[in-house]
Amino acid sequence: MKRLLALFTVLAIAGGSLYLAQRRKNQDAVSANAVLDATADWQRDLTRAPMQLTRLSDEEETRIGDELAAEYSSDSPKTTAAQGLERYVSKVGLQVAAHARRKLNYRFHLIADPDLINAFALPGGHVFIGMGLLGQMTSEDELAFVLGHELEHIDHYHAVERVQIEARLRNLNLDVVAAIAQIPMSLWQAGYSKEQEFEADREGLRLSVAAGYSPQGAVEMLTRLADLHREYVIHAGTPVDELSQVAIEGLTGYFRSHPLPSERITQANEVIAQDHLNADEPLRPFKIPDA
Repeated sequence: MKRLLALFTVLAIAGGSLYLAQRRKNQDAVSANAVLDATADWQRDLTRAPMQLTRLSDEEETRIGDELAAEYSSDSPKTTAAQGLERYVSKVGLQVAAHARRKLNYRFHLIADPDLINAFALPGGHVFIGMGLLGQMTSEDELAFVLGHELEHIDHYHAVERVQIEARLRNLNLDVVAAIAQIPMSLWQAGYSKEQEFEADREGLRLSVAAGYSPQGAVEMLTRLADLHREYVIHAGTPVDELSQVAIEGLTGYFRSHPLPSERITQANEVIAQDHLNADEPLRPFKIPDA
């Protein structure tokens, strides 16, 4: 009830501001859409505010993340090739994670599914990446950017806030292992708010650059996603790859929950320009070291 009253108050203030702005002799352009956007931002901040005020400790967050990671990890043994690929991902990930603000026990996992063109992060430091997404990469710099993006979902508390909100919605007790296990993996693959995804892109790019990677890796990866979006989601041309129906369905869900690739590319180029980053720095080949 208090939240409803607060919402009505904000709407009343916004409506009054719009009325007064429209009656001014020198009118400013204030649209109803602007009011709705402001209200949506307020609702988002209202949801996140209690999580920020009751934020879990790093120890509690890590415990929950460990439980979720154990639940999501496959029991089937990985092939020798998959094990080598996972070690490679971990090596790059740890180089990037060394520059994160939060000093957690970061761990990196490969999901050996060629149809999974996605990656996600869990509270406390776990990052998962699908074999299908790795198959889209041509440079180590692209991998560094993707892992940096996911690390920033942890670094900026997006992941832990999500698990707190999910627990509240499902009435789950996060002190009980069985309750934590009820949180589905699909929740993490669904993406975050547009603002949080943009933040993870910006800071993930900077994180990968701090680790010595080219900022062009971010642009290349996002351009590749733009190609996939165009060919498989809006069907504008001949497919650049032959993907399975499962992979295409996963991509459709991914693009539905993330900002448009074109917007993400624009932001990446803005960060490169604003931070005076060297976009001409050569990309490192995507090469798995010998075991």
